[in-house]
Amino acid sequence: MSLFDHKVSELHERLHKKEITVTDLVDESYKRISEVEEKVQAFLSLDEEKARETAKKLDEKLHLDESKGLLFGMPIGVKDNIVTKGLRTTCASKILSNFDPIYDATVMNKLHNAETITIGKLNMDEFAMGSSNENSAYKKTRNPWDLERVPGGSSGGSAAAVASGEVLFSLGSDTGGSIRQPASFCGVVGMKPTYGRVSRFGLVAFASSLDQIGPITRTVEDNAYLLQAIAGLDPMDSTSANMAVPSFVESLTGNIKGLKIAVPKEYLGEGVKEEVRQSIFDALKILEKLGASWEEVSLPHSKYALATYYLLSSSEASANLSRFDGVRYGYRTENPESLMDLYKKTRAEGFGEEVKRRIMLGTFALSSGYYDAYYKKAQKVRTLIKNDFEEVFKQYDVIIGPTTPTPAFKIDENTHDPLTMYANDILTIPVNLAGVPGISIPCGFDNGLPLGLQIIGKHFDESTIYRVAHAFEQATDYHKQKPAL
Repeated sequence: MSLFDHKVSELHERLHKKEITVTDLVDESYKRISEVEEKVQAFLSLDEEKARETAKKLDEKLHLDESKGLLFGMPIGVKDNIVTKGLRTTCASKILSNFDPIYDATVMNKLHNAETITIGKLNMDEFAMGSSNENSAYKKTRNPWDLERVPGGSSGGSAAAVASGEVLFSLGSDTGGSIRQPASFCGVVGMKPTYGRVSRFGLVAFASSLDQIGPITRTVEDNAYLLQAIAGLDPMDSTSANMAVPSFVESLTGNIKGLKIAVPKEYLGEGVKEEVRQSIFDALKILEKLGASWEEVSLPHSKYALATYYLLSSSEASANLSRFDGVRYGYRTENPESLMDLYKKTRAEGFGEEVKRRIMLGTFALSSGYYDAYYKKAQKVRTLIKNDFEEVFKQYDVIIGPTTPTPAFKIDENTHDPLTMYANDILTIPVNLAGVPGISIPCGFDNGLPLGLQIIGKHFDESTIYRVAHAFEQATDYHKQKPAL
C-alpha cells in the first residue's frame, strides 16, 4: 500500500507520531515516478535535489517538534504555467523553453509557508490552450486508466500525476474547465474556485478574466485543505477578492438534509453519452437518500457559452501572448533580417498550431470593424449567462450535472477536428464565464473509464460545494478505485 493512499490528515498524524518522515514521503514520490513516469509522461521537469534537501530540513524540524500546519512535508506537483523561482517554467511551449523565473507565484509562496515540497513541474497543453494535453510542445501525457487515451486538458499532467500516485496532490489552472475536465477523465477531485478566490499573480496568463488556479487531489478533504492554503487576498493581484477565507474543512459535515439541487436540462441534452447521463441520475438518487432534493431547471443561454468563451478567451490570449516576441526573454529566432522579421519568425517557430489558431481568432475579433460584432457582443452574452446562474441560485443551493459529455477519448482521435475538441468543454465553460466555483468528483465508470460529477455553487460558496461533494464521496467508493498501471 502506498503512503499516498492515505489522506493528508492521516499522513500528518503519522509524521507527528514519528511513524514516518518527510524523507519517506519524498522517497515515495520519486520511487513511484521512476516506476510509472515512462508510461504516464506527466512531468516536464523534476526538482529532486532541492526536494530531498528540503525534506532533510523539515525532518530536523519534525525531530524538534517544530512542525506546524497540516500540509507540512507533503509532496506536490505544480502545473508548468505557475512560475517557480529557479525552476524552469515553460508553459509546455518552445517559446519559453529556456525561461527560469526569478520570483515565485503567490500560490507558491503560500505553499512554501505551509512547508510543502515541490516535486516538479507538470505537463499541460501549450499556454493552457486545449482539452486533451496533446498540444504540449514536449510530450503527450497519457491517462493512467488507459494509456491509449488522453488525460484531459489543459491540466492533464496535474490530474494524471495524482491519479497515478506520483504526487499526493497538484495545482492546476482552469480557464474553461482545465482542472475539472482532466479530473473527470482521470477519476480524481478537481476544484475551480470562485474567480478572485486564489491569486493569479505568477500564473502565466491565457485569458485574464477567466483563469483561476485550483487544487487537484484524491479526496474532497485533501482538496479543502489545499484550497485553504492557497486562497486569500493578494495585493499583487488587483482581481483577487477581499473575502474572508472560511475553514473549508469544517464544512465537511456529511449533512445535506434539506439541500436544494438544480439540474439544468441543457447539461443532460444532446451530445451527452447515455452512460454519463445515467451516472448523474444514479448520483442524484444517492444525494436524495442523504436528504437532498432536486428539480430540473433551465440555463437558457448556456447554448451560447462555447462561442462566447472562444471569442473572449482568444481575444484576451492574443493580447496576453503579444509579450512573447523574442526581445526580452524566451526563444529567439536565429539571424533575423530586421526587427519585424525577428517578431514574425520567433512567434512562427515558437508557438504551436493551437496557440497560433487562437491568437489569430482573437486578433480578428478585436480588429476594427469586427470588435462590436464579435467581442462586444460576446461580453453581453457573458452577462446573460451569469444572470442565468444568479436566477437559479435564488432558489437552489447548488447546480449539478456531468463534468464532461463523454469519458476520455483516444489520443489523436480529435486532433484534426478543433470544433469537436472545443465541444469537450461545453459543460465546464459556463462556470468560468459566470465566475462561480465548481468541482468535479468521481461518480462512476463507463467501460473502466472514470466519469465526473460536477457540482457548481454560488460566488465564494466553496464550503457548500465541499459539503455536498464530501457527503457523496462518503456514500460511495469511486474515489478509492485506482488505475492498474
